[in-house]
Amino acid sequence: MRTVDHTVTHLIVHTLTKAAGSPASLALRAAPCPLDGAALRLVERLCAHYDSRSAKGFGRFEEDEEAFPLARWLREHLVAESLDFVALSRQFAERVHAIADEEELEDGGHLVVARVREGDTDTLWTALLGGSEGVSINGTLDLLDCTHLDFTTLHAAGRIDLSGWRRDDERYLGFLRGRGKSGTWFKRVLGCSDVMVALQETKKLVATLDRFVDTERLAPAARDSVLERAHDYLDTLSEAGAPVVFEELAREVFPEQPERLDALLRAAETKIAPGFIPNRRAIRPLVRFSASGENWKLEFERSGLHSGAVHYDRATDTLVLSGVPDYLKRMLDEEDKG
Repeated sequence: MRTVDHTVTHLIVHTLTKAAGSPASLALRAAPCPLDGAALRLVERLCAHYDSRSAKGFGRFEEDEEAFPLARWLREHLVAESLDFVALSRQFAERVHAIADEEELEDGGHLVVARVREGDTDTLWTALLGGSEGVSINGTLDLLDCTHLDFTTLHAAGRIDLSGWRRDDERYLGFLRGRGKSGTWFKRVLGCSDVMVALQETKKLVATLDRFVDTERLAPAARDSVLERAHDYLDTLSEAGAPVVFEELAREVFPEQPERLDALLRAAETKIAPGFIPNRRAIRPLVRFSASGENWKLEFERSGLHSGAVHYDRATDTLVLSGVPDYLKRMLDEEDKG
């Protein structure tokens, strides 16, 4: 989880009312919310909740700004300064409203739009949260009915790295992947083109798993077992078209202390973006080695190094294979006679 200082520069909340089978309605706030302690607590909880969720998607803005206008609105707000924050948030809320009806969403909620400084990074956060009825106590100990924002009913959330957008980074948009429609509709609201390169992310994941078993100083058999479990689990995800969720992967692969692996996968320096579908070709190195030279090509299971089927001799720079199959013996004998 990122530990950075947050400074809220703009914040507003609108309300989308939506019941299943009925059109949505929108209540727009006329002015920004006060930037007080409550505003900061709301933003910090939103950031923490977002960071704690593994199932995220990443990308950049779609090029078609007519069909996906958020990039154009941000340019008007940040560059031309012809659109103030309230107007920007209202246009965004109207887009949420329109897509909520098109997608026939069952629930509405409170739409939070906030511009936040995270250390040196300028970001725009958006989220649709449900509300829960509760009771509060005032200074004279009177009981008061109240509605509070309920993060257990977070329908959607997105984060735009405005600094990265200005630099034209590869990925500067992030959004939570929910189940069903919630996994796609907010991506459409943001106008996010998914540029996740599953092959690249899978390679980074494999390298991280290799590093993990090394740092844990596991015995060879235990090391192979961890990597084999990782391969089998990721292969199952790939076949099902399901995204990687770090917490679930850690439980499957290293059930003894899953939090250790989960922490490494989430670490900023690891730079693995969650939410991708594993590439089957890229997970092969978890259970096998493959290499080629000028006159040869070789592939073997990692476990062969520990069973004795494959032996590498550093002193002579040779690789010895045992248990050569009969068909290969015959081929070699025929070649030798020739």
